[in-house]
Amino acid sequence: MAGTSETDLTLLKGNCLELLQQVPDQSVDLLFTDPPYNLSPYSTGNMQFSWRSEINNDLAEWDRHFDPAEFKAEFLRILKPTGNLFAFCSYNMLGRWHEIFDPIFDTFQFFVWHKTNPVPKIRKQGFLNSCELVVCMWNKQHTWNFGKQNEMHNFFQSPICMSPERLKEPKHPTQKPVGLLKHLIGIASNPGDLVLDPFMGVGSTGVAALELGRRFTGMELNDEYFEAAARRLRQTQPELPAASV
Repeated sequence: MAGTSETDLTLLKGNCLELLQQVPDQSVDLLFTDPPYNLSPYSTGNMQFSWRSEINNDLAEWDRHFDPAEFKAEFLRILKPTGNLFAFCSYNMLGRWHEIFDPIFDTFQFFVWHKTNPVPKIRKQGFLNSCELVVCMWNKQHTWNFGKQNEMHNFFQSPICMSPERLKEPKHPTQKPVGLLKHLIGIASNPGDLVLDPFMGVGSTGVAALELGRRFTGMELNDEYFEAAARRLRQTQPELPAASV
């Protein structure tokens, strides 16, 4: 385990189930994360073509063994009574999230991200995988910045994360666009609040949080992703120490 910290920014490298134990009780305003989807068993490998670059359909080994139940106790311990819990998930995990957390929170809703440029169906069978879900949970008196009625649909439409925002090295298969993250963070937290992401990846949640004037704590197990996140967040907050581990 290693990490680096500043007043508004803390980065921790290691197993997040262990690192979460270091977080004080009821200290997190928004727990916002993008954990594994458990889709790897369904992957058929990258799709290769002679006339275009291959399509990435080969999800990593880490995308196999995630159960929200293992995180329930720590999530509930660190979240403030006024806090919100948001997590990206896929169709196959929606029921599991609901089973574990719906009995605990006053409200359990879902939010849809519609990707305007999803991976094409080369063989023209089935629907394009153009939507991802975010499960959203809170209790009464939670922090909520309600805008105009037409701004509060549980729906956001944007392209997938593209260049120049998308990192080339290392290339994270599920990097989310900062604009999407800022939309949700702006609704579910206030300036100065602490946003925590235990599956930080390459740090997109942290970039969005810092740009909105929130504090951020990020956790990541993969060395390459951790270093990439530290570099990105150093650009967002230059006072981050040069040594990230």
